[in-house]
Amino acid sequence: MTSSARMRDIRPFYVMELMKKAHQLEAAGASVIHLEVGEPDFPTAEPIVAAAQNFLSHGHVHYTPSLGIPELRRALADFYRTRYQLDVDPETIVITAGASAALLITLGALVNPGDEWLMPDPSYPCNRNFARLFDGKVIPIPVDATSNFQPSAADIARYWSPATRGLMVASPSNPTGTILSQSQIAALWQEVSDRSGHLVVDEIYHGLTYGVDLASALAISKDIFVINSFSKYFGMTGWRLGWMIVPETHLRDVEKLAQNLFICPSTIAQHAALAAFAPETLEILEKRRAIFSHRRNVLVGGLRALGFEIATEPQGAFYIYADCSRFTDNSAEFADKLLMEAGVATTAGNDFGTNRASTHMRFAYTSDVAKLEEALSRIKRFLGQ
Repeated sequence: MTSSARMRDIRPFYVMELMKKAHQLEAAGASVIHLEVGEPDFPTAEPIVAAAQNFLSHGHVHYTPSLGIPELRRALADFYRTRYQLDVDPETIVITAGASAALLITLGALVNPGDEWLMPDPSYPCNRNFARLFDGKVIPIPVDATSNFQPSAADIARYWSPATRGLMVASPSNPTGTILSQSQIAALWQEVSDRSGHLVVDEIYHGLTYGVDLASALAISKDIFVINSFSKYFGMTGWRLGWMIVPETHLRDVEKLAQNLFICPSTIAQHAALAAFAPETLEILEKRRAIFSHRRNVLVGGLRALGFEIATEPQGAFYIYADCSRFTDNSAEFADKLLMEAGVATTAGNDFGTNRASTHMRFAYTSDVAKLEEALSRIKRFLGQ
């Protein structure tokens, strides 16, 4: 028996496969430094853990409404009022089983068979697969350092066709850590809305910015789909909790998908996340942001000294997207050798698209400075320097 035809077009998430290989090496006794995966190395902040333990101690762990518990939706509305000075209706906030679920639900609600969706190349790989899952077609927009690895309004006008349904962008982005200014998002929205299309903005790395504070795309229009997560800034990766803010016109469709695909998000994670906005938690998270900023500086400087070209320094997230063409024209092979011979796990550019993917690599600064410096030393030896 054969799989569905669409599965031929669903590509693996290569970084997860490389991470699996790295863990196998570690299980066999090898030393591996992890610069491949987008997961903060800090433990979950203590107030969040305490809230989960307190909730769990009562034993009443049942299903919640598919859109999430009202208390958490209200807490997020308060968070947007405090951090962004935005009034967001809690009814339009949907709690999801991680941002991945939010992205899946969003595209499930918007993609018709044959629809085209514009996405920058490079960009987060799962979005392409989600669109294909619903029989959509992704039209990549090649971006590079000259555009800060972000698409422009002119790009939308150029690549939009009668079959185009919408645009997905991320700010800060994965893998490049670059951002879109409010004026840039406004220009993108103008182009998309003039064509009666949809704009989806991934704000998963909001909070993890360095030297700049970002406004939410919601300040431009409540008709923009905004995706966010408790995984990155809040450091709750394994709790699998995210959220989306949905235009009222699509809320019922989103609710039906949430009911059918996931029933509801994790009950324990939702109650734990109520503590994510407490002052003592935010104080911990802001200290961690400062640590990430220092790590970024260490790794950017170290990679440049080794000969990697970093044309655009990351302003957010915890990634560096580096040109490795001085050393290879096959970044996937290079990453594999770097893991096997030097014990440094990185991500090849082929995970993020096809635009100059073979000469680019992503390095995550999600390990402490001592490990980053050791990784740089290992890479130096590997390069024979």
